[in-house]
Formats: sequence, structure tokens, C-alpha cells
Amino acid sequence: MDMPFRTTRMLNFGDCDISGTAYFPSYLNILNGVNEEFWLKLGFPWHEMIWNERWGTPTVHLTCDFSSPSFFGEELTFEMTILKIGRSSVTVHHDISFEGQKRWSSTQVLAASDLDKHCSIPWPEKVRAALLACMPPQAAA
Repeated sequence: MDMPFRTTRMLNFGDCDISGTAYFPSYLNILNGVNEEFWLKLGFPWHEMIWNERWGTPTVHLTCDFSSPSFFGEELTFEMTILKIGRSSVTVHHDISFEGQKRWSSTQVLAASDLDKHCSIPWPEKVRAALLACMPPQAAA
């Protein structure tokens, strides 16, 4: 998979307040959809992980910095980079822009989690290998 991972999302009417400005809780819902698309492209669709394998990737830490407002009708570009892979976590950074103008950014830690025991688990080997293959060369060194 090409990294950084890039995708776009349209800012819909329901994502905005009465003035047409993006509402930050909607940003987080959109970001979750971007994460789900990343895992699908990586080869691990959430519906299979969750229903068949009984593990997931909940967010355990999240920071966001908002640089400039976004508005109804804009197509935002999401660029995701893997910063660090731990035993059972991955730290990713998201840069979000519209037509090259930075709108916001986020750093997020996702953890591999057993959905029945509600505890962290080590990454399955095939998942860890796929994540490592996405690391930028300078970060993996």
C-alpha cells in the first residue's frame, strides 16, 4: 500500500453547524471512517476482525489541532502516516487539508484489543508485518 495513506471525504450538510462550518465531533466520526478504510486497504476489514476474529482497534489516545475552518461542500484530503508500532499499539498521524490548505491534524494511538476480554493483545503477526511495511523508512530505522 502506498504511504502515506491518502483518501478524501466530502464535508456533508450534517457535518456542519448552522453557519455551514464543520462541527468538530463530526470530524472525529469522519476520521473513524478514514481509519476503517485504512484497515480495509491494509487487508484487515473491520467487519471480519470484529465479527470473525473478535478483536478490534479502539482509540486509546487522541490529540487534535484545528488550524482553519472547513465548510459544507468541501472535499477534505486525509493523509495518514504511521509514526510508531508497539507490541499492541500503533501511533498514527493525520494531516487534513482542503486544496492544499491545512485544516486540522490529529495524532492517534490505536490498540489491538480482545473484544470479549476487553484487554489489549499483541498484534497478530500478519497485522504487525503489514503495519511495518507501511512505516516510513526513516521511522523504521
